[in-house]
Amino acid sequence: MRIVTWNINSLRLRLGLLRHLVDALAPDVLCLQETKVPDALFPDAAPGALGFGHVARRGMKGYNGVAVLSRHPLVVDEAAPDWGGRGDCRHLAASVSLPGGEVLDLHNFYVPAGGDVPDRTVNPKFAHKLDFVDEATAWFRATGPRRRCVLVGDLNIAPLEHDVWSHKQLLGVVSHTPPEVERLNAWRDSGFVDAVRHFVPEDQKLYTWWSYRNRDWKASDRGRRLDHVWVSPDLRPNLGGYRILREARDWDGPSDHVPVAVDIDL
Repeated sequence: MRIVTWNINSLRLRLGLLRHLVDALAPDVLCLQETKVPDALFPDAAPGALGFGHVARRGMKGYNGVAVLSRHPLVVDEAAPDWGGRGDCRHLAASVSLPGGEVLDLHNFYVPAGGDVPDRTVNPKFAHKLDFVDEATAWFRATGPRRRCVLVGDLNIAPLEHDVWSHKQLLGVVSHTPPEVERLNAWRDSGFVDAVRHFVPEDQKLYTWWSYRNRDWKASDRGRRLDHVWVSPDLRPNLGGYRILREARDWDGPSDHVPVAVDIDL
């Protein structure tokens, strides 16, 4: 099974790019973040035309939003928490039914970006981000241990030194500050393995996001790894490979994030 995660940064604006993604990666399950579309306006015909017969979505007007497109049946977990009680459509939990009767638990997250100032006392957005990750960590710890579980999404934190273009220069920049990194590591350690770093040593640079502010993103290569795929420890032996689709950053009208694919032998 190939699972792909991508912050599409507006589904309706970049709907045509899904064909490029499917042609390049042929995912079995595609998890999208920042869809920015309420459920009533979701383009229902598009997933089926791309071979995805099953769709789950949780969206709102203009902001946030997550969706799962699958070639296998989905059952949404309606009991999953509403983090912070905000109803802001940042998480979708579902079970994927596989041939042979097996079930894979899937969590698709869009973590708050956190604003610009890394100080919770003056920046409510940063406080919300830290509280969101704390709440998620506590919930996964309380409801674990997990088996046959995958967590993906734009987690908006680059935890490792080589997940950013300059560890020294970005230590005080939201997405790589110590409070965020400590929290993301604690969340992952609640019962997951970093599937991409399973293949790529931590001393190698690895990015999934390049700012729109960089006129030539490829030449400057000032990226961050904000998009993640985690698996429960029992799936570590089943990991078959990964791909970060860097060329997607050069598509016509691209997202500032690129798709991340992980193969799991199930």
